[in-house]
Amino acid sequence: MSQALLKRGDRAQDIENKIREGIISGTYAPGSALRQEELAQQFEASRMPIREALRALSVEGLVQLVPNKGAVVAPISAAELRENFEMREAAETLAIRLSVPHLSNVQIDKAAQIQRDIKGAGIADYGALNKTFHCTLYAPAQRPRLLAHIQSLHDLAERYLRFTLKYFDYQPKSAEEHDAILQACYQRDAKEAERLTSKHITEAGSILEEYLANN
Repeated sequence: MSQALLKRGDRAQDIENKIREGIISGTYAPGSALRQEELAQQFEASRMPIREALRALSVEGLVQLVPNKGAVVAPISAAELRENFEMREAAETLAIRLSVPHLSNVQIDKAAQIQRDIKGAGIADYGALNKTFHCTLYAPAQRPRLLAHIQSLHDLAERYLRFTLKYFDYQPKSAEEHDAILQACYQRDAKEAERLTSKHITEAGSILEEYLANN
């Protein structure tokens, strides 16, 4: 592959990352248009990497490509949120159940350190750290496709997570639930870790779903 192609690909990836962050943070509001010419001017780029970035984000579900209208930021949707946390609950309870019998104290200690980092993190860093916390506990399950699936669900859920953190002061409750999951892992209680993981995912999702449905 030529250096020119590599640079073009890197440029598209950089633009994709910046648009993704803008959507997750709310800089690009749900339902707003993402006009190629405006983005090209903003990022001082040609339209080609902009098109590539928008196409990739549409696959993630963050952008909708509407015929005769162009790209728009995917709306905040109670139905999408429910589907996401239902899929997360199914995948992550399976992952923790398979993982706990193989977890070492070193691995649990690593997750505990990530949780300490989470307690001091701002909203912008919370999502990535939260994903890493959970995936650290799931890694010993040795199910790489399952883990990749869980990571993609976390990525899609991040703007909902930021909404929850901002409007519901969710961090103290999440920290308490993470600590309980860690204790169940230290005790190698797979059944309790599974129950706590299910509760952790579904309660947060249900609170926000009810808010979105009523507003």
